Parts: sequence; C-alpha cells; structure tokens
Amino acid sequence: MDNLIFEIGTSFVLVAIAALFANRFKFSIIPFLIILGMVVGPHAPVIGIIDLKFIESAEIIEFLGRIGVLFLLFYLGLEFSVGKLIKSGRSIAIGGTIYVALNFILGLIYGFLIGFPLYESLIIAGMVAVSSTAIVAKVLVDLRRTGNAETELILGIVLFDDIFLAVFLSVMSGILLGGATSVGGTLLSVSISIGYMLLFFVIARFGTRYINRMFNIKSDEIFIIVVFAALFFIAGFSEYIHVAEAIGALLFGLVLSETEHSQRIKKMVIPFRDFFGALFFFSFGLSIDPLSLGGAIHLALGAVAVTIISNIIAGLIAGRQSGLSHKASLNIGLTIVARGEFSIIIINLGLVGGLNPDLKPFSAVYVLILAIFGPLLAKESKRIYKLFDKVFKWSEKEGKRINSFN
Repeated sequence: MDNLIFEIGTSFVLVAIAALFANRFKFSIIPFLIILGMVVGPHAPVIGIIDLKFIESAEIIEFLGRIGVLFLLFYLGLEFSVGKLIKSGRSIAIGGTIYVALNFILGLIYGFLIGFPLYESLIIAGMVAVSSTAIVAKVLVDLRRTGNAETELILGIVLFDDIFLAVFLSVMSGILLGGATSVGGTLLSVSISIGYMLLFFVIARFGTRYINRMFNIKSDEIFIIVVFAALFFIAGFSEYIHVAEAIGALLFGLVLSETEHSQRIKKMVIPFRDFFGALFFFSFGLSIDPLSLGGAIHLALGAVAVTIISNIIAGLIAGRQSGLSHKASLNIGLTIVARGEFSIIIINLGLVGGLNPDLKPFSAVYVLILAIFGPLLAKESKRIYKLFDKVFKWSEKEGKRINSFN
C-alpha cells in the first residue's frame, strides 16, 4: 500500500510539473500531459526508488481519469443551457450545422478510405467533428480576441458542437453499449439513449422550481456532498442502462445550469474539473505504447489534413453567410481547429464498445498534433490570411464592394 501511495503521489508531481511547463510557455496543457503519460508507464525506466512504470497504480490512475471525464462533461453541461440554445440565433444554428456536417461527412469518408468498418468510421467522423472547447476558450483569451467580430460566432459554433457531442454520444452509446445484435434491437437501444437525453431536457426546462428547492442548502460542505453524490449516481445509472456515463454527467450539468444554484456549483467544481481533468489526459497517455504509434502516424496525418481543410472551408462559409469579412471568417476556421478532450472521450467510447484497438494510437497522434498546432494556426492567422489573400484577392474584392456602396 505504501508503494501504491508513493506511485500515485509521483504521478501527481509529474502532472504538476507538466502544468507548470504549459503555463510557462502559455500553451494548452493537454499535449504536455498526453506526451508525459506516453513517456512514462510500462516502458519507462526505474530510477532508484522512483518507479515510473506505474504498474501498481495504473488502474487507480485510470479510474481517477474517468472521474476527470465526468467533471469535464458536468462542467460543460453547466456552461450550456436550453434557454441559451433557444436564444442562440439563426446564424449560430446555420454556422454550427455547416461546421458539424462538413467535418462529420469528410471524417466519415476518410474513415472508409483508410479501410475502417462502419462503426469505426462513425467514431472517427465524430472525433473529427468535435473541437476542443477548453483549447478554443484558452486561445481566445490568450490572443485577446474575445472582442473580435467573429468571436460570437466561434462561441456559437462551439456551443452547437457541444450539443452535437451530446446527441452523438447518446446515439453511439446506444449502438455500441446496448448489446443489440438485430436492427430492431439497435433501434431500441438508440431510442432509449435519445429518450433518456430528452428526459433531462424536459426536466431542465420545466422542473427548475423543484430542483431549486431540492438544492437549497446553506452549508457548502453538505451542498457539495449532495451535488457530487447525485452526479456519480446519475453517471453510474446511465452506464447501467447502456448510456455513456459521460453523457449522464453532461445531462445532469445541463439540468443544474437552469437553476439558481448554477454559479455556486461552477465555483466549487472548477478545481475538481482542472485536477481530475489533468489526470484524464495523463491516464490516456499512460495507456498508449509509444512504440505502437509508428503505424498510426500516416493515417493520423491524413485525418489532420482533412480536419484543417474542412475547418477552413466551414469557417469561411459560416462567416461569410453571417456577413463577416474573409479575414474574420478565416479566423473562425483556424481558431476552432484544435482537438482535445472530447475527441478522446469519443474514441474511448468506441474502445469500450469493443471496436478496433488501433483507434487508440490513431487518436493519440491526431489529438497531439492538433492540440499543438491548433493554437499555433490561430496565432499565425494574420500571416495565413495574407497567403490566402495573394491567391484569392479577397482584400481587392472587399475594397471594390465597399466602394460600390459609396
């Protein structure tokens, strides 16, 4: 037991060091943690009394990572609300549909082209379609673009992306975890998942008054115990009825987002989200054999190219139909190209559902590349725009259009 605690403590120290490095370079912590997990683990050396293989503690670290997924999705649900969706507006709905549809279709086609069966290709399509909310938010803040003309649409697309994630996970968990072997059984499993999700939407919309009373607890200690107890129970029950536990956490957050307690819960959850979320990325890297990545690199690079191209096209279409300039529209695609936490969650669902294990190294390389290069593309958006402008003469066309109105 002493050695077990020491191993877990060592993993926490390594995660803290990675966090400090990421903060020092003002970069997303996600790639640092994944690479760290890959470097240590079963193939790492033993240095004196420090065993970086984490053999005894691997299962516990993995479990703590699962808790991190629950907190990440729970917080996402708190950020989202049914009321916000209703008020989101036409441009966000159209822009989000364009973005998700184009990325998903191209991702599905790519999955088929590289030889994956239907379910694996659907998982790849979902992975390609979902951007990283955490990285996108950090990029907007770090580059001081929160006041830019395109930022509202970027946030709207990310919101739409998150809604797609909830629906996609519900449907795929019904297919992969429902245990159905016939078409009728599959449809029943999917219907249960979607019905379960709609139930929470109804509760969020019409049951707020009762939930406010239920969580009207003055003591912070008792309040957080009750919230977390409900969170883990709902996540566990979701898994019991073959709906992904992460979806249960997201839906519970969605319900609480409509209550008067949402801000209080957010403040309490953030430290848990950040700590356990970091362990999630570390545990994901820990489960990957770096020697297995060689065969996945060329496939992942192809998926990266598809994602960057589809993001640029989708950003340009969404931005232009909303009346934004070519420069602002290009910024949209370059800002939301990063992939991270949600792509990994989708891949893990596929692995739990018994799909091809080659998805793990493929997703690891894919997420690593875009988690690193996504923020860099956003940072260099001005230079990239100049290159596009030389080819397409956007500034000249916009100048002529402005002069025609004068």
